[in-house]
Amino acid sequence: MHINSIQFRIRYSETDQMGYAHHGNYAQYFEMGRTEWLRELGISYKKMEEDGIMLPVISLNTNYLKPAKYDDLITLKTTLAKTPTAKIEFYYEIYRGDELLTTATVTLVFVDMKKNRPIRTPKSILDKLK
Repeated sequence: MHINSIQFRIRYSETDQMGYAHHGNYAQYFEMGRTEWLRELGISYKKMEEDGIMLPVISLNTNYLKPAKYDDLITLKTTLAKTPTAKIEFYYEIYRGDELLTTATVTLVFVDMKKNRPIRTPKSILDKLK
């Protein structure tokens, strides 16, 4: 199973009055992880869109166990939850050191941009997942 791990610091502009990372930023963190996970396998969002395929989010489920705080060094781990069909589901874990702060799943669907209809996972992507 391919796991991507990225690190970043919580910026001041991403926090609320309590100094905690605002919940609205987490979708962006997950996108960073997902993009890098795909990039490591040689899959580019840009190339998919040039080929007429979109990958919109259809579900986002986040469990906030402990808050991330301003200037924390965060590790975001991204894995594929299961083999994709027309949908692709990612699982995320956010850590501060060894401390698990957040878990999440995000489901996206492959969409033909011309027809604006869901499609099966492109074979080129399935081949790279093997």
